[in-house]
Amino acid sequence: MFYRYHPSPIGPLLLAGDEQGLRQLYMDIQQHWTPPAHWLEAGNELDTVCRQLDEYFEGKRECFDVRLAPQGTQFQKTVWRALLQIPFGRTWSYGELAMHIGNPKAVRAVGTANGANPISIIIPCHRVIGSNGTLIGYGGGLERKQMLLQLEGSWLI
Repeated sequence: MFYRYHPSPIGPLLLAGDEQGLRQLYMDIQQHWTPPAHWLEAGNELDTVCRQLDEYFEGKRECFDVRLAPQGTQFQKTVWRALLQIPFGRTWSYGELAMHIGNPKAVRAVGTANGANPISIIIPCHRVIGSNGTLIGYGGGLERKQMLLQLEGSWLI
């Protein structure tokens, strides 16, 4: 596994991937912030991801075009694929996300899978909000969630 720390307007990011694709993107307050000793510092392996993140934060990119290889259960992967379908600048509630995967009663399970997303920003878990329109739950912190939604023009405070 290759890793790299990358600066961003919302704080430093940790990216990790291998030949199959990007596996992790975490913020500095998340539990997986320190890479294991057996990981290798990336050379140019993660350049494309870093360039696309920079474009996103500059307002020049709405969709990422990088190979993703998140690890999780089949249910989690289903939720994460559904997150990729939330359009830039839009939000869905946890209930809408549960309905989108065809399991409207799985709102709590969807919330748990959303919270386990290992590739934040690119798999846009920040676009999921409470049913009453409020910001709830984000591994990177609600302030960063609000910043990402404002960047995308979907949350104006």
